[in-house]
Amino acid sequence: MRLSLDCIPCFFRQALEGSRLIGASSKRKKQILDEFASLIPSIPLSATPPEIARLGYGILRRASRGDPYKRIKIRSNRFALSLLGRLRKKVFSSRDRLLTALKLAIAGNIIDFGVKNNLDIRNELKKILSRESRAEQRRASVFHYAEFKRSLDSSGKILYLADNAGETLFDRILLEEIKRIYPGKEVLYAVKERPVINDALVEDAQVCGVGKFAKIISNGSDAPGTVLSLCSRDFKKAYKNADMIISKGQGNFESLSGQRRPIFFLFMVKCPVVAGESGCRMGDIVLLYSPGKGRKGSRAENR
Repeated sequence: MRLSLDCIPCFFRQALEGSRLIGASSKRKKQILDEFASLIPSIPLSATPPEIARLGYGILRRASRGDPYKRIKIRSNRFALSLLGRLRKKVFSSRDRLLTALKLAIAGNIIDFGVKNNLDIRNELKKILSRESRAEQRRASVFHYAEFKRSLDSSGKILYLADNAGETLFDRILLEEIKRIYPGKEVLYAVKERPVINDALVEDAQVCGVGKFAKIISNGSDAPGTVLSLCSRDFKKAYKNADMIISKGQGNFESLSGQRRPIFFLFMVKCPVVAGESGCRMGDIVLLYSPGKGRKGSRAENR
C-alpha cells in the first residue's frame, strides 16, 4: 500500500500526541514537529505509510532518550493478561474453536495507540466480543476462513507477524489453538527489534506467554509494520521460507499488501485510507487473504 496524502496530517497528529506523551515543552514540541516537517519534501509517494511513520517515531524516541510508550505497553500487557481466563473459556465453549480464536485475535487489534491513543480499550473489546463480525455478516470476501483453514492444513512452516503489545495475548489464544490442532507445525512469531509506538518487542511476547506456542524472533526493524527492505537477513530468510504468513494489524497490511507472497491479513479497520485500500468499512474485523503474485520472493525479500 502506497502513501496517501491523507496520511500526512495523521503523521503530524501522531508526532504531536507523542511529544505530549513524553512531557515535552511547547518549544520542544514545535522542534519535534519542525524536524518531522523538514523530512516531508523528500518523501516519495511510492513509500509505504510505515516507512514514514518510522521517521516520526524515531524523532520521538531520540527526544525521549528511551521508549516513550514503555509504560503504556506494560499496562496493555497486564490488561490483556487479566482477560486470559475469559478468552480461553470463550474458545473452549465454542462450536468452532479455531474460528473463535481467530476472531479474538483480530479483535485484539483494537489495542493501537498509533491510531487513537485515548481508546477505552475495555469497553471497545466488550462491544467487539459481544457481537458477530460485521465483515462476516456483510460479505464473505473479507473473511476468508475457508482459505485460512486450507492453508493451515497444508503448511509446515508458519510465520506470524505481530503487531502491538497486549495484542500479543490475543495472538497467543490463536497460536494455542493452532498448536492444539496441529502440534507438529513450526511456528515463528516475529516482533520488532527496537521500540516504535506500542508495537510488541520480544519481552512483550514473552510476558504474554507466546513462547509456549511459537518461537519468538525479531524482524530486525523499528518500522511500525514489516518493511522488508529494513528487515534483517535472518527475518527475510524466514519470510521467504514460510509456507503460510499470518499478518496482524494495519501497519503490516500497509507495508505488505501487494507483495508477491500469499499472506493472510488480520486486522480491525481503523483508518479510512486502509478501508478504501482493503474494500472494507471502518470498524470491520477482517480476515483478508491476498494470494500474492507468485511463490518467488521479491528483490526486497532477497536483499
